Amino acid sequence: MGIKLGGASFLRARIGSLLAILPLGIWSVVHIWNNLAAFYGAEAWEKSVTSYPHPAAQFITAIVVLLPLLIHSVWGIGRLLSARPNNVRYGFYTNLKYALQRISAIGLLLFIIAHLWLAWIHPRFVEGHAEAFADISHEMRFHTPTLVVYVLGILGLAYHLANGLHTFCMGWGIVESRRALKKLEWVILGFFVVLLAMGWGAIYALYSGATP
Repeated sequence: MGIKLGGASFLRARIGSLLAILPLGIWSVVHIWNNLAAFYGAEAWEKSVTSYPHPAAQFITAIVVLLPLLIHSVWGIGRLLSARPNNVRYGFYTNLKYALQRISAIGLLLFIIAHLWLAWIHPRFVEGHAEAFADISHEMRFHTPTLVVYVLGILGLAYHLANGLHTFCMGWGIVESRRALKKLEWVILGFFVVLLAMGWGAIYALYSGATP
């Protein structure tokens, strides 16, 4: 029975880790990239972010993203409730990354829930239309809490995804040697900086595009 439970736990960890990268991680990067279209104006942003070529595309996108998100969130909450930092076995740096990963997970979950409601559920299913560029840019520019939430949300996403990619590479045996791990640290740091710059750049573009 112990072996079965251990195997089930190992399998859940592998599935949770995999879903964090495929498709959630890739979709997140693409979504942030698409938001950079805000630099080219309202029409370009709406075409890149909120338009779908066919109604079925929106449904398929929701399934591909929301189902893995739900599974990963349930798995992550389980880890939050059961795991604790190991300050004896691991050094300060490793435990700091561990703590930040958990803190970012909580903040990111709250951010995603708010973002889904404000940017997708409410405009499409309550107001009956896709989110308008004018609405989000106005909130960014003239509602400070929205701006702060998005700035912190992108920071949490960038760190959580970058550190999760680091853990994924180690957990799946993609990188094993000490030398390779050191190189991976720099690659992950670069990925974090690039993703953060993209996200904050998109926020700046939305902020700058607001009209009174």
